Amino acid sequence: MKMRQALVALIVAAFGVNPAPAQQPWAEKMFKEGLNHDFGSVPRGAQLSHRFVLTNIYAVRMEITSVKSGCGCVTAKAAKVSLEPRESTTIDVTMDARRFTGLKTVGITVTVGPDYISSAQLRVSANSRADIVFNPGQVSFGTVTRGQPASQVIDVEYAGVLEWQVTKASANDLPVEISLGELYRRPGQVGYRVRVTLKPDAPIGTLKGDLFLNTNDPASPILPVLVEGVVQSNLTVSPAAVSLGAVKIGETVTRRVVVRGNKPFRVLGVEGLAEGMQLDPRPSDTPAPVQVISFKCVFTKPGDFRHAIKIKTDLQDAPVTVTIDGSAAP
Repeated sequence: MKMRQALVALIVAAFGVNPAPAQQPWAEKMFKEGLNHDFGSVPRGAQLSHRFVLTNIYAVRMEITSVKSGCGCVTAKAAKVSLEPRESTTIDVTMDARRFTGLKTVGITVTVGPDYISSAQLRVSANSRADIVFNPGQVSFGTVTRGQPASQVIDVEYAGVLEWQVTKASANDLPVEISLGELYRRPGQVGYRVRVTLKPDAPIGTLKGDLFLNTNDPASPILPVLVEGVVQSNLTVSPAAVSLGAVKIGETVTRRVVVRGNKPFRVLGVEGLAEGMQLDPRPSDTPAPVQVISFKCVFTKPGDFRHAIKIKTDLQDAPVTVTIDGSAAP
């Protein structure tokens, strides 16, 4: 009880806020960019995505203890659950417009603690239009090796009285190329096909964002299309971190790492070797899909060490990195 009272007093003293009133929970003050998001009018079947930013504005560490959605058509999760003072994270929300028709508003309860509990109420809303349909509801590349071809299509169909048109498709900052073509046009029905192709130089990591379709429909002038995927390197190294633990000065320690590629490659060089570290033996000049790099280490100075070793190849411009750490003592 004393710990809880001390935490409340610290929050009040440090920030001049009162966490008690039920009509304005103090957890909601952590969402400086707002608690509500309206996706507007969207096609039936669209997958909608939004990120709420949460910042720990208090002088103590906070934990997100639960994130609960009020409907099965909405999923929400925290990108990170433990926040130091001034640290931020996101609540990533996805709304599935296949699961409802018409207007829909869903609440999401985000609870923080653990010593003193408060909840923030987020809301997302959308109008799922039955006269516009996405099939499928999003572009999902899955896991793609960088530089490998990857393409997905979405069919957009309209049924109604308008002379409906998709006039433009744009990707903003997404590393994709888009082609747009009309599939058919007949009285009361229009179909388009959108082809989305991942660029060969797409950065390694998680890909998530929206591309946008402009239409001549005043009720839905812009239609968002969710794009997701993971771009992985065409090289992997295992292990990527080598811990030598405690080693004796003058002792010889040897470790190996394995570099794998999606096709045969050569090792062009190894950078970042510290004093007392060398390659033994040197990597083979023969191209192979798997290369073994052997490090021979003899440390002459006491103390902790951490070295980032970069392995350059002819398979990609960026090197792969191995960290070697430990502690040397007499």
